[in-house]
Amino acid sequence: MSMDGELDLILRRRARSMGPFGVWSVVAICLFALTGCAELEVGTEQRPFTMYFVPSVDAEAIAVSADQITDYLEEQMSQRLYDGEKPFHIKSAIPTSYIAVIEAFGTGKADFAALNSFSYILARDDKGYPVDAVLSVVRGKDERTYKGQIITHVDSGIETLQDLNGRKFAFTDPASTGGYIMPRKLFNDRGVEVGEQVFGRKHDIVVTMVYQRQVDAGACYYSPPKIEVANGDTTVTIRDARAKVMTQFPDVADKVKILGFTEDIPNDPWILRTNIFADPALQSKLQTALQESLLEFASTPEGKEALEELYSISGLVAAEDATWDGLRKAVADAGLDLESTVAK
Repeated sequence: MSMDGELDLILRRRARSMGPFGVWSVVAICLFALTGCAELEVGTEQRPFTMYFVPSVDAEAIAVSADQITDYLEEQMSQRLYDGEKPFHIKSAIPTSYIAVIEAFGTGKADFAALNSFSYILARDDKGYPVDAVLSVVRGKDERTYKGQIITHVDSGIETLQDLNGRKFAFTDPASTGGYIMPRKLFNDRGVEVGEQVFGRKHDIVVTMVYQRQVDAGACYYSPPKIEVANGDTTVTIRDARAKVMTQFPDVADKVKILGFTEDIPNDPWILRTNIFADPALQSKLQTALQESLLEFASTPEGKEALEELYSISGLVAAEDATWDGLRKAVADAGLDLESTVAK
């Protein structure tokens, strides 16, 4: 199946009634097909605004939160763009890989995506796709960066990064910043040459592979633990990738240990296609409406819960492209070829 076919297959179209003007909608579609005179306007029922969510963890969990975000945005965007006089249709999608999201921007199928840092740089800088970071995620107590972590089983006999030489290793995804790009840079800087390499594709799968000793070690994302003190008792709750499998493996924190960390990585950007509308004023209005709506959603109790379930996010902030300049330099210093990296 082609990339376009795959994306069309997995797009999760929002169920909406056609309403009293359904017949005229069908007529309009037919006329468009016959004339081919213009592209359909983004946000209409025939061409909804498309939002992509990267499958970094369990897709089912992502889908639930994506639905909540979509429902909220449809109402808010209608109000902010059209004063509620006409709907703004949105559909969400969870592609099978980071590269699928990147290429969806290249073909104009994606309008917005919750992407990761490396994929943003690849899409914007290397491929030259018309995208811009409009929001950045916040985790914990105003944490604007995170790290990649190297993990191993407590019984692996591995105590240092140098012990990884020649050992079977699981990276996350070739386009994962914390699960591949920065760990690769770490190994290059330390002179580490792992043995057989595999890709788990998702952070929680890498943790599972290490827990079950399918591999000797792996790379996934790290966020510092949540520490709470109440009545003299201290509670420590892990928030790194191991937390995603605790329901299945309650003793994962005891069985899987952290061996080391990468450099700090800017938190993931949420990006918008910059050529959705030819009119710059309309494009700017769309961006402002989207930013304001998502920031408002993130401040609600329902939004906080949905974002936490989505990607362990505690908030959103407006973004500037310069935030990722340090990562751009790190990728360049590591001598990584972006195209060959994601082709793995």
